[in-house]
Amino acid sequence: MPYSLEPFAPVELDEALLELLISEHESIALPRLQRLWRYYRNALDEPTESGGSQGAPAQKAGLPPRLVEIKQLYRDDRFTREIVIENDIAWRIHTLVDFMFPSAPKIISKANSSKRAQIEAILEAVIDANGGIALWQNAALLGSVYGYVDFMVDCAGLQRAGASSPPAGHGDVPARGSLPGAAASKPLAGDLIEKVRSSVFIETVEAPRAIALLSRHDYRVLDAYILHYLQPVNDVEGEGILSRLTRAVLRRNAAKSQRASVTVTEIHTATHCQRYEDGVLVMETVNRLGRLPVVHIQNLSQPLYYEGLSDVEPLIPLQDELNTRISDRANRVTMQSFRMWLGKGIDGFTDRPVGPGQMWVTDNMEATIESFGGDADSPSERQHIEELREALDKASGVTPAAAGHIKARVGNLTSENALRISLMGTIAKIKRKRVTYGAGIESLCELILHALDVHGVYRTLPGERRVEIAWVDPLASDESRRIADALAKAQLGVPVSVLRAELGYPDEQASATSKDGSKDISSFS
Repeated sequence: MPYSLEPFAPVELDEALLELLISEHESIALPRLQRLWRYYRNALDEPTESGGSQGAPAQKAGLPPRLVEIKQLYRDDRFTREIVIENDIAWRIHTLVDFMFPSAPKIISKANSSKRAQIEAILEAVIDANGGIALWQNAALLGSVYGYVDFMVDCAGLQRAGASSPPAGHGDVPARGSLPGAAASKPLAGDLIEKVRSSVFIETVEAPRAIALLSRHDYRVLDAYILHYLQPVNDVEGEGILSRLTRAVLRRNAAKSQRASVTVTEIHTATHCQRYEDGVLVMETVNRLGRLPVVHIQNLSQPLYYEGLSDVEPLIPLQDELNTRISDRANRVTMQSFRMWLGKGIDGFTDRPVGPGQMWVTDNMEATIESFGGDADSPSERQHIEELREALDKASGVTPAAAGHIKARVGNLTSENALRISLMGTIAKIKRKRVTYGAGIESLCELILHALDVHGVYRTLPGERRVEIAWVDPLASDESRRIADALAKAQLGVPVSVLRAELGYPDEQASATSKDGSKDISSFS
């Protein structure tokens, strides 16, 4: 059934272009993204009846043919090769996420003092209702794997919540007391907080189901945002005649019923939104925001590209080489760690295994038993594997010390500076990532406040929607030194609200405002 794309004519999106975008995504982008996830997840193969796995994990695909394409010539396993997979990618990604968001960052409003506390309370309520710290950690994980992650704000609940409120205009200055939050001296009502918590939904969109239609004039501008994915439904697929015949002939291996699913295609622009299920239009709404409700975050900035840099992609060749060398070592150990014997001129030598207390008798004067094999040291192999691990450390920026695996060669880490020097690569990478993620969080907060204003739930001006992010230090530091540094920053004029956020204290403990509107430094000290 053809798509009804008349509302998207201003962005030059027609049926032919939509089908081309979906086809290119499924044939080019999706296999690459799925490969990144498989290398991160390294999922096991399907289990057998005995509880084991039918095959090696997902990273087996990167091993050379000499390890995976051995033909089974006999009934035993003498002609198979040992397959060893060591996933050195997942723990590095998890460590980066832990360093990135050890706790939820503090969102500080840049609005005037009359609305600052209210805006921060609204944003905190929205984020807590959508997962809190888990929202940021999930986004950081998806971004590290795929190279970018998107946030989408669902405004359907806001439209219902703002139905009883006066319509909100863009940039209109609200009258004092006309809407919640207008009075500077009154805190937000509990019903407004609950309304916001239950009405604003933030969806974390992973890259495999997102298709971006970029502006032909600026690669940083989205003309349309398309979601295309397979969604399971609460139904069972109908059984065909082939499945029934298979069940009648081979009952044990007969195909079982499967859960039904539909192919969902959502199209979002600044003016309209459509949802198709199996090519049938099931929903069409008008976008009252006047802009796309999407916030795009690059994991690591990549100039002139919409996609960011993945933390997994540069590790894949090194991971393949490491798994290959570990598998080779396993085969060598299997062949050499057990002593083998060659018997000549002894009848029934193969019928009685070699073992303690065994004796053979023969009249052949030329009979011999020769031993060979046994494990031997391989310095070049060990050094090569160690160098591969060091290359993974450099390529990822995450060393075993960052994950808590302290070795003796690291040295005496009795001071905070020594620990920071040993983790300099990890900290530098986290700072780079926080540039893009911080800008994304600020844009997300601005979008939430814009949606609340448009739907008449909470009125704000464009200049009042700006926020800044106070990040938490990923490394534990001495508390007395942190307080001394905060006092020095206060004397330089840094706002007390920012300092208290860095120290982890709530705003309720802030000191009284002085006559000129600034915080009293003496009360902070």
